[in-house]
Amino acid sequence: MTPLHTKEEKLRAMGDFLDVLDTLRVQCPWDAKQTNESLRPNTIEEVFELADALITDDIPNIRKELGDVLLHVAFYSRIAEEKGNFDIADVCDSLVEKLKFRHPHIYGDVNVSNAEEVSQNWEQIKLREKKGNKTVLGGVPSALPALIKASRIQEKARNVGFDWEERRQVWDKVKEEITEVEMEIENNDNPDALESEFGDLLFSVVNAARLYGVDPENALEKTNKKTKEQQSFRQQNKSSHELTCGEIVGRNTENTERIENLV
Repeated sequence: MTPLHTKEEKLRAMGDFLDVLDTLRVQCPWDAKQTNESLRPNTIEEVFELADALITDDIPNIRKELGDVLLHVAFYSRIAEEKGNFDIADVCDSLVEKLKFRHPHIYGDVNVSNAEEVSQNWEQIKLREKKGNKTVLGGVPSALPALIKASRIQEKARNVGFDWEERRQVWDKVKEEITEVEMEIENNDNPDALESEFGDLLFSVVNAARLYGVDPENALEKTNKKTKEQQSFRQQNKSSHELTCGEIVGRNTENTERIENLV
């Protein structure tokens, strides 16, 4: 594939971007007063907007939102530089160091045959890192949304050998959790227990999706969008013969009042 830009052009564009950020930080009143704390809510919003563009494969918006996220990465680095902590070069250097360290099959002498072995090796390396996580699940951020967090927990468990021998076995677990939810509903006396059983059911469904190569977050978001589009279509195309008697009477009354006001 022919590159859209040369490496020199990419470096120049990044340099121009950093020059603009430096200028705004000094000359723009809004940019000058920003802190890590004040930028954090905007960063979260920008990441969600990028995620929305990605799920719809909206290329123009993906490009735009990537720029917004990049701005925040550079902005935090600029703030850290002003405090004498680190700068964008340090961020890039540490990232390069980590990527090389966690890809010994590329930059070392480790042999792998597929992507799954790469993932398993990645988790083992993270556990061995000097300042890495002490447990397999220690690297799952507590602030992740619950659905994504469940998926990441299961992925990490798989990478250290905790998984079903055959993926079809997961359906027995899903059915078991459905039965337990139904039993709690019949008991109808312990809301906390029912909530717990629904949580177990959702966790097992996320596990099933993973085993069949489906990202549960993306799948659910696509269903959300599809449902919204279908509902909007129904509302816009609801013909008069589908209206209830109450709706017809209401509209006729409204129209009569409008005519009387005109007269």
